[in-house]
Amino acid sequence: MTYLKPPWFTRRVFNPLAMWLGLSGTASVEVPGRRTGRPLRVPVIPVEHDGARYLVSTRGEADWVRNVRAAGRGTLERHGVAQPFRAVELPVEERAPVIAAYRARAGRAVAGYWKKLPDPADHPVFRIDPAG
Repeated sequence: MTYLKPPWFTRRVFNPLAMWLGLSGTASVEVPGRRTGRPLRVPVIPVEHDGARYLVSTRGEADWVRNVRAAGRGTLERHGVAQPFRAVELPVEERAPVIAAYRARAGRAVAGYWKKLPDPADHPVFRIDPAG
């Protein structure tokens, strides 16, 4: 599976700032680690499409993607409001319209990822539904 590992600066400086400041519509997703069970937090830009909410992995098969697959759940937090969710991964053939909506929302900040990984199969997409 394809994965674009973020550089040190992105992991250690930019991502924490993006989550803290909510840059470009950034929220944080927290999921339990599939091996340790310890929570892992990363920034994401949730997108709405056709009345549903989605998470799209710009970098491919990231740890948060594998953890969401394993747990089937997580928590999305924005501006101090935490929302538990259940996640359903979209099949590759259903991803294109959600990815298009995501790219329109996130803009130039994510354009480079699709130059490196142009195939929708390289970008896992999860529909997130409220838990409970």
